[in-house]
Amino acid sequence: MNLLELATYPDPCLRIRTRAVGEFTGELENTIRGMTEIMYLNKGIGLAATQVGLGSSLFIADVGEGLKVFVNPEIIERSDEKDRMEEGCLSLAGVGVNVARPENVKIKARDIHGEFFFETFDGLMAKVVQHEMDHLEGKLIIDYLNPALRFWNAWKLARQKRSLETQRMRA
Repeated sequence: MNLLELATYPDPCLRIRTRAVGEFTGELENTIRGMTEIMYLNKGIGLAATQVGLGSSLFIADVGEGLKVFVNPEIIERSDEKDRMEEGCLSLAGVGVNVARPENVKIKARDIHGEFFFETFDGLMAKVVQHEMDHLEGKLIIDYLNPALRFWNAWKLARQKRSLETQRMRA
């Protein structure tokens, strides 16, 4: 049974700045299992701990090449070349934002067992890694928008959330 739930905007947990994971225990494995279930159930390709209300420096990703787990990740190199891509977010349903990000990134992280690894990513996986790293700093894709568009999308998401809550209460 999964006790984790996907947080949606404007839930304050989405603005958490995470803390390093200190212990690699069965509890961490259960958290990763729960996050994986939520990500796949919602047809996502990445999920950060903040999106399930946790303040741990942790995210998962799968762009079709198998699940990767990143604990205490750090971007240690970024390419100078950037490209733009429209990004979505499980916590911001229906919002797409065109974001410019470095084409390549090199990551230092730990795996589920606490072992360090270094890996360089490009293409879609580089974008997912950077998107999820933003979540670990409390940053959302709407933060890349100009103030007027950010306000409009925030208002739209809040209205959408109120509508869903009203529907649940009536059911």
